Amino acid sequence: MTSVELNDRPKALLFDWDNTLVDSWAVIHAALNHTLTTMGHDPWSRAETEMRARASLRDSFPTLFGDDWPRAEKLFYDHFSAIHLSHLTPMPGVMELLEYLAGLPVYLAVVSNKRGTFLRKEAEHLGWSRYFSVLAGAGDAARDKPASDHVELALGGATGIVAGPDVWFVGDTDIDLRCAHLAGCTPVLIRAAEPAAGEFDPHPPALYQPDCQSLLAYLQRL
Repeated sequence: MTSVELNDRPKALLFDWDNTLVDSWAVIHAALNHTLTTMGHDPWSRAETEMRARASLRDSFPTLFGDDWPRAEKLFYDHFSAIHLSHLTPMPGVMELLEYLAGLPVYLAVVSNKRGTFLRKEAEHLGWSRYFSVLAGAGDAARDKPASDHVELALGGATGIVAGPDVWFVGDTDIDLRCAHLAGCTPVLIRAAEPAAGEFDPHPPALYQPDCQSLLAYLQRL
């Protein structure tokens, strides 16, 4: 896939959190398999976790665990809360990207399907809260990502900025791209693997970058 040319600097960037700004797969995989095995399910491989763990728990766990999903949710979050801060790893180049953006008149926020309390605790632990006007996590809006409610909440701290093409939504999964399309924002895919033809139909990225360093270089050229 070849990136299109987006020639105007965005007024706002909305970032996904897990595996866009921080490497979270190890802790998500550990907490999910603890939950699955405790609930009598087979554990998932790491690849399966990366493929299936996209939606928020309140959207995905009822399908996985039926009426017993609140117990599964508690199991997951109890295990997750015990280990997540010790496993936090910033993605390569993210600090340089955030420092650059902090020096521009660009609105920054996070839209994540991680529970809001955990999201904000992680941002504070990393010292990143200062970069973002809003850190919107699962449960903070009426509906979680990919619903546009989540984007509207994230833009709630902005003055005169509404969802539209000059708001870039940056994430690593199909649910991020779908959210961007539903909200009318510019969808930006950031991950190591270049997307295959048709992989993200009907919600393709407008721009693809392999990592934070590449996105930084792209923004510096605008």
